[in-house]
Amino acid sequence: MNNISYYKKILALIFVILTFSACEEFLNRPPEDAYTIDSFFKTDDQCFQAANMLYNSPWYDFQRGWAKIGDVMAGNIYFSTDDVYQAFILTSSNTEMTDASNSLWLVNGHCNAVIENIASKAGPDVSQATKNTVTGEAMVWKAMAYFFLVRCWGAVPIVHSNSEIIGAGTATQLRKNRVEDVYEYIVRTLNKAITLLPDNNQPGRINKYSAYALLAKVYLTRSGWGQTGSRKQEDLDKDKEYAAKVINESGVTLEPVYSNLFRISTGNRNPENLLSWHWIASDQWTSQNSIQSDFALNNFTTLASDTWGSWRGPTIDLQRAFGDTAKSKIRVNVDIRRKATMMMYSDYYPYFWRDKGGFTATWDDENNVAGSVFGIGTGANCVKHIVGNTEDHKAEYGSASLRMATSLSTHLIRLADVYLIYAEAVLGNQASTSDPEALRLFNLVRHRGMATAPDETSLTFEKIFKERRLELACEGDNWYDFVRLHYYNPALAKQWLNRQERGTYNNLKAYYSDEVAQSSVTLNSFKVNLTDDSKFNLPFPDVDITMNKYLLEDPVEFDFNSIGY
Repeated sequence: MNNISYYKKILALIFVILTFSACEEFLNRPPEDAYTIDSFFKTDDQCFQAANMLYNSPWYDFQRGWAKIGDVMAGNIYFSTDDVYQAFILTSSNTEMTDASNSLWLVNGHCNAVIENIASKAGPDVSQATKNTVTGEAMVWKAMAYFFLVRCWGAVPIVHSNSEIIGAGTATQLRKNRVEDVYEYIVRTLNKAITLLPDNNQPGRINKYSAYALLAKVYLTRSGWGQTGSRKQEDLDKDKEYAAKVINESGVTLEPVYSNLFRISTGNRNPENLLSWHWIASDQWTSQNSIQSDFALNNFTTLASDTWGSWRGPTIDLQRAFGDTAKSKIRVNVDIRRKATMMMYSDYYPYFWRDKGGFTATWDDENNVAGSVFGIGTGANCVKHIVGNTEDHKAEYGSASLRMATSLSTHLIRLADVYLIYAEAVLGNQASTSDPEALRLFNLVRHRGMATAPDETSLTFEKIFKERRLELACEGDNWYDFVRLHYYNPALAKQWLNRQERGTYNNLKAYYSDEVAQSSVTLNSFKVNLTDDSKFNLPFPDVDITMNKYLLEDPVEFDFNSIGY
């Protein structure tokens, strides 16, 4: 995507509202030359099609940088010690960051356009239930976009209406709004969505409990903003209330097999996944999932030049958190989430290369990956977001993957996340808790990963924080746990980041090839030394500052009387 500012995109949205992206059966798109805005929105089906693109295309460029922000900065994924995300030396000219920012503003603009068009263009044959549901879906995606924006950049402009800004000609004069106002806007938007959404929607689509789950996470995050050493109890109470609604009223339970959550056939529409991007491998660029190309081993898919992830993978620090290490040829694998998150020496995957009898992670050239499994010095490569080769995609989905394109959904909020959110809300500002419900939910998550693990009988913040890392590693989320912690305890957030091992090993290949002893595997250590609190906000892209000088000014208060809810 070109590095144009989000202001230009806002102006362009009026012309692109009918560019719908395909996404499986319930997200089919209409012929693009068959309708105008005025002739569309006349049936229930057309209105649902209007929301289809909100599940994929405008998010595409954020998806490409999503893991770098969410996991490389969090110390879960290694790119190299020179990588600007890994070393916290990101600048406002960074292309991926600019694309990620543009993508989020594009999402917001598309959501606004859907909301406004449903209100003004929906025909008499469209049911009120459909208008409510589609509007609610758009509001949840809008809230999700702003939740990413405020946690990445802090104070940002609140763009409530495309048409108002276009009509006023103020797109290049927008002021940033205060962080507390952005969070309040997210809360109000989600509360409005909850009044519109059904308890149940088509599988994979947003329903009321998707909104409750996001709202609980927003309250947990907001609870620490502007605080010192502790969090606002009223926000923690709201978090607990809304998380409990999901837990007790949605009817959703944990998927018994953790790895099933990340396979197309068992994970794309798995009810545990409460909010997901849904992709499809098609000729419509940006409708597809491209993460496999960034993370899968070179030559992994049998498509020419389709994957280049041999030198990117989970960090030594994350391996240690799971209790495993690349310095051992014998896998411990006590926590099954480790193998579902990262592949290490001798790991076998029946769902990869199934036409060849499965895939074993070794240095063996028989695997036809030219030693790429451990081309990375950390000794691990990614598993989540990987479908496998073209035959694996056929087996999972019924059709082959394409170059840089799979149909694997990307999950943003899962039920396990809500369980841990609830436990953290109950803990609140206490040093520890033995609350029975918090322990029950925490242990359900923990036991799915480690069936033989003893029950925890008391929870601390560090235990919950670590469990969130193990459960959600490489899902683009862990950095925001550090952001949330930094809101009210910046010293601890920096301390935990500074102690992480983000380096590599020397001589791994020779060790796995029995050419050297384990003692020859030495650590090339790399740790950050974060002292600057500004590193917890990404810099505004240069292009946005050039287009709008007001972004350099202090944020202003938002007028909530202007939005109607």
